Amino acid sequence: MRFDHDTLPQRVRFASGAAAENLAAEISTLGASRVMVIAGEAERELARTIAGNLPVAHWHHEVAMHVPVAVAERARTEAATHGIDALVSVGGGSTTGLAKAVALTTGLPIVAVPTTYAGSEATNVWGLTADGRKTTGTDDRVLPRAIVYDAALTLSLPPALSVASGLNALAHCVDSMWAPRTDPIDRAVAGEGIRALRIGLPLVADDPTGLEGREHALYGAYLSAVAFASAGSGLHHKICHVLGGMFDLPHAQTHAVVLPHVLAFNAPAAPEAERRIAAAFDAPTAVEGLNRLRERLDAPTALRTYGMPGDGIAAATEAVLAAVPANNPRTVTPDDIAGLLRAAWEGADPR
Repeated sequence: MRFDHDTLPQRVRFASGAAAENLAAEISTLGASRVMVIAGEAERELARTIAGNLPVAHWHHEVAMHVPVAVAERARTEAATHGIDALVSVGGGSTTGLAKAVALTTGLPIVAVPTTYAGSEATNVWGLTADGRKTTGTDDRVLPRAIVYDAALTLSLPPALSVASGLNALAHCVDSMWAPRTDPIDRAVAGEGIRALRIGLPLVADDPTGLEGREHALYGAYLSAVAFASAGSGLHHKICHVLGGMFDLPHAQTHAVVLPHVLAFNAPAAPEAERRIAAAFDAPTAVEGLNRLRERLDAPTALRTYGMPGDGIAAATEAVLAAVPANNPRTVTPDDIAGLLRAAWEGADPR
């Protein structure tokens, strides 16, 4: 066994019902006195509830999917105008992503308070969108100094969105099994993430107000992001970044739809990864395990449902081919990608 593995420096505070207390402790540790709280309109009141006792110099509520460059520039201007010395993000991946965009150019520290299972809070990956193209990169400046996890904050997330967000986390795990920098530690963490999500998501679907399922899902989402941050973006994420930027598709649902098709494509060429995924699902095969879970959750199935035009497949195929990782376990051809995208667009059974 021979590999190099980097573990990102970050504190995690995980406790249901303790978001305000733990957030205050992190801001105190930073010694911040002029905080900018970033939260979308849907999280406006929640943000004030958990951050109301902080030294907030500015509340910022303009948040958009895929972090458009113009939105990021306005947030950066507000941070400079108000003399901000720390950022707090309260929300899902788009909110965390906007905080990262500000940190990318300012170096300001972030404390992330997730309300979904997006996982962005545990990575040093940033993304910005302009002119229908999403650009991503890695930079340690965007890694939140700390994460405040509170499963109670996810209770208001509707069951359907909880499922899509959880499957997005699951995609981080699956992609980490064969991503460009993957190693045995990444695969072990990803396997535990799959197991936790396999247990937690059905509990959330059955009882959206229960904390047990929410805690399992949040724990699994964190592990998925840790594995992904180390392993890098595999074929699945390259496809979804292209689709999200090109067609402004909802992030979580896009990942939920595309994942089974990428797994069915890559699994036969990656037997060790396939066995690990199958074991985490407690299923005879990886594909069967994922599809059992998706059927149990009534998961999203077709990209056309979320606004992707059928005549966009050709352009998306070309863009995906330019981004395919060199070490993908299976050789990728234009026909492969076009067929995969067509099946995901139609909602065909990946088996």
